[in-house]
Amino acid sequence: MEIEIATIGGYEEVGRQMTAVRAGDDVVIFDMGLNLSKVLIHDNVETERMHSLDLIDMGAIPDDRVMSEIEGDVKAIVPTHGHLDHIGAISKLAHRYDAPIMATPFTIELVKQQIQGEEKFGVENDLVKMDAGASTRIGDDGVELEFVNVTHSIIDAINPVLHTPEGAVVYGLDKRMDHDPVVGDPIDMERFGELGDEGVLCYIEDCTNAGKKGRTPSESVARKHLKDVMYSMEDYDGGIVATTFSSHIARVKSLVEFADDIGRQPVLLGRSMEKYSGTAERLDFVEFPEDLGMYGHRKSVDRTFKRIMSEGKENFLPIVTGHQGEPRAMLTRMGRGDTPYELEEGDKVIFSARVIPEPTNEGQRYQSETLLKMQGARIYDEVHVSGHLNREGHYEMLNTLEPEHIIPAHQSMGGFAPYVELAESEGYELGEDLHVTRNGNVITLVE
Repeated sequence: MEIEIATIGGYEEVGRQMTAVRAGDDVVIFDMGLNLSKVLIHDNVETERMHSLDLIDMGAIPDDRVMSEIEGDVKAIVPTHGHLDHIGAISKLAHRYDAPIMATPFTIELVKQQIQGEEKFGVENDLVKMDAGASTRIGDDGVELEFVNVTHSIIDAINPVLHTPEGAVVYGLDKRMDHDPVVGDPIDMERFGELGDEGVLCYIEDCTNAGKKGRTPSESVARKHLKDVMYSMEDYDGGIVATTFSSHIARVKSLVEFADDIGRQPVLLGRSMEKYSGTAERLDFVEFPEDLGMYGHRKSVDRTFKRIMSEGKENFLPIVTGHQGEPRAMLTRMGRGDTPYELEEGDKVIFSARVIPEPTNEGQRYQSETLLKMQGARIYDEVHVSGHLNREGHYEMLNTLEPEHIIPAHQSMGGFAPYVELAESEGYELGEDLHVTRNGNVITLVE
């Protein structure tokens, strides 16, 4: 059976992920993501009103025109998890393919919300829920799709596996080896070991942290760090504000619990905070206190800020959007003085997130922190652990899967270098079984 892999997006940058795998006449697309930094550098861009071709020209979504070179029919579109760099282009591209969108329940719900907000295209693809650990047949040639549970900085994430007569293709983006997660099940390393024994033809790997030594800590480590930071503030009688990735439900859960422990009422503020946490609670992935306020609309947020100022900042913990310094996010507005919440000398701001290493984000975050400091705020930074594998995790995955071929992904061309060195140390050879590629290329593994 012929096996081809089209590396459509995410092979020259971190963002706009999209990969297609052809096994005989059957094609499966993994991810359709957005490169948010390409949008943020433009003022007041509303992607939901834009045409896909304009977004392709901006470099914001994958250029999927290479799919015209792929023979066969697309049988499924499979987003691995709910981050925008993996689902943010579905509303712009999925309607071109007569195929269902298949994902875990939380991811499907986020995809549904993306589609509902789309104003340019009608997306009528079927939405099919499939749990981690499940499998389904794809096409009529003995190809099977399996979801393997992984841990990441968002709940309900998976690594999909396409089983073919030539061996398995493992799409391994966005995970860390967390054996003690705060929410959800541990990574299913047992199943990855079984896949290695059965035979892996190709492993497509996320290289984000390949140059970082050691192992990525568990989310339980971040929880302990956050607890230590927040408990140290228990006797502070001024304002405390926290920010984190809105999609990081485990982190939000910890913030909510520790706020109560130190005698403050938590409140979630910002559209994406309300969306992700509200969705997770509705689907029973997490249980929050019944009185936890979640407010996304600007008027509701400002009313809440007025209430906090009236009843006393020392009684509340606002958990807000803006960890990357996004211009329209809550924390950035607070730094500019555009909200009723008044920051004062000595107030604490906890960044339970790291800066995504990309110039647009780094610049925005610097500006946001500077504005906060100008108002007297004290910054607590890097109260966080990554959602991606560090170097030792990559070694373990290669030793577990023992793939015949490797395709590095989720990085710039320069960013691939640490992973290439790592793979070469394991006996892989660049240009032979280690394939560094660009967006828009097609790799033939079996002819």
